[in-house]
Amino acid sequence: MRASLLQMQVDPDESVASRRERAASLVRGQAGADLVVLPELWPVGAFAHDRFAAEAEDADPATGPTALAMSAAARDAGVWLHAGSIVEKGEEGGALYNTSLVFSPTGELAAAYRKIHRFGFDRGEAALMTAGTTPVTVPHPQATLGLATCYDLRFPELFRALVDAGAGVLVVPAGWPAKRAAHWSLFTRARAVENQCFVLACGSAGTHAGVAQAGHSAVIDPWGETVAEAATTDETVLTVDLDLTQIEKVREVFPVLKDRVL
Repeated sequence: MRASLLQMQVDPDESVASRRERAASLVRGQAGADLVVLPELWPVGAFAHDRFAAEAEDADPATGPTALAMSAAARDAGVWLHAGSIVEKGEEGGALYNTSLVFSPTGELAAAYRKIHRFGFDRGEAALMTAGTTPVTVPHPQATLGLATCYDLRFPELFRALVDAGAGVLVVPAGWPAKRAAHWSLFTRARAVENQCFVLACGSAGTHAGVAQAGHSAVIDPWGETVAEAATTDETVLTVDLDLTQIEKVREVFPVLKDRVL
């Protein structure tokens, strides 16, 4: 599997419409990849809390501008696209969700995942958005993808549920702050080791509403080794060829998952 992680810059001086066009162009530039991944909340910025309501949009490609643009970009490039996440305008009383969108190479919306663990300790995202309730996997032709978003990394039980549902590749878009970059590295490797899965962790570049981003997107293998890592907090594209046979090889050589009791 060839995966491309687009560590995208979120510039507060760039309009959402312009950034949407730029993201679509970046995706189209990855033709030949098997999976392309964008960061969390790149249209608005993960910490731009005061703009969440104004920038909320539908997850349906027929009505949502970001979903429409990403659907077209996936189709044009012929790639599976994890389009990061958007502020989704839910139907239930005006609720907002941090929702990840996955598109097939035909541009079909293959999956949507509403982030379960919201960050902020009753402020920011945690106060403004409604929590999702359901773990989501995606049947990519080469491996089942398990979906998680940023702060979810701190909750290993979600990843166990994804593995129990058959996930072999865990895809984690994020808007992770630079001041906790060490935790980003720790948790991405831990989730890979304990679940014997690949982890594709796509971070953001630049700043989100003045919050410096950790960048350093990374691909971790099922043994916990870093296959590749962006060497910068700037915008960059990290492209990696994954040997998916490693998943079963590691699980056969070191069958720790068979010893689970709970």
